[in-house]
Amino acid sequence: MVHTRERSLLPTEEPLSLLRKDGSPVEDSPLTMPDDDVLLELHRRMVVGRRFDTQATALTKQGRLAVYPSSRGQEACEVGSVLAMRAEDWLFPTYRDSVALVTRGVDPAETLTLLQGGWHLGYDPYEHRVGPQCTPLATNTLHAVGFAHAARLKGEDTAALVLLGDGATSEGDTHEALNFAGVWRAPVVFLVQNNGYAISVPLSKQNAAPTLAHKGVGYGVPSVLVDGNDVAAVYAVVREALESGGPTLVEALTYRIEAHTNADDATRYRTSDEVAAWLDRDPVDRIEAYLTSRGLLDPARRSAVAAEAEEFAASVRDKMNVDRTYDPAALFEHVYATPTRHLREQAAALAEELA
Repeated sequence: MVHTRERSLLPTEEPLSLLRKDGSPVEDSPLTMPDDDVLLELHRRMVVGRRFDTQATALTKQGRLAVYPSSRGQEACEVGSVLAMRAEDWLFPTYRDSVALVTRGVDPAETLTLLQGGWHLGYDPYEHRVGPQCTPLATNTLHAVGFAHAARLKGEDTAALVLLGDGATSEGDTHEALNFAGVWRAPVVFLVQNNGYAISVPLSKQNAAPTLAHKGVGYGVPSVLVDGNDVAAVYAVVREALESGGPTLVEALTYRIEAHTNADDATRYRTSDEVAAWLDRDPVDRIEAYLTSRGLLDPARRSAVAAEAEEFAASVRDKMNVDRTYDPAALFEHVYATPTRHLREQAAALAEELA
């Protein structure tokens, strides 16, 4: 549980944190450190999530996935925020948030269906309370606000967590979503994973505000700036925001270690020294150092978590290495409740060509 602090429209000058990059605790943090069992679960999910991410990257190189946007380096944002959610809350992810989906309990093979190109959506949103992975930038922000507002009108105790990147804050959809969230006081947490680049465009070419979190004041939305590589701090901030009952804009400072996708050459727009500096702030190493110093993570537990991660990766390989047969006509299913004339004509043309 976190302290109930006065919610400010302006973020702090420095990112909130609980752990320094070497794993030592921050003594004067306004946040409360999560309980030990929560910290251990955060660590376990991050290790499993990273192994899933590297396995998905390998599957892309083997041709089993059409594309995969790695989130290596951003595990604290995805795992910390998702584990802060209650069972009744809803997650609205982006294409880079596969680790968040797996952390929420979505089957890894179903999570990767979209990136495999096999179906519109591989999982049932209602089963896990996870919206479809959003490929167009920022459209999920509007989905989250509309959903949360509708839930409140229905008298439901439901909050929404929407994940987006720094590039998505440059989209008009984000402006509209923040504006209506502020007007309606909708229970939505906007978690901006600021990893420094919108593909190859650095933040300095997107934003003139002191931080992205400062944008909240223009909408009357309380804002928080947090160290996105500190999983304990991300968990505490998002948990408090979800429990507030209103909107919150959270900017988490983090970094995308891998390229934008397997089709991107990141060496064209950033240096190896820059990547190395962020590797030194690795979120998994940070929580491991803290837990080890506390005597909570011994070699036996560390080995058990690593073995679990390998077993999970093996299960992902097994599921994804199965050759599947797809019906091209299925492309036209679930597009509209009643197919339009143009859609029916296209389906007929495809059927004729296949015949």
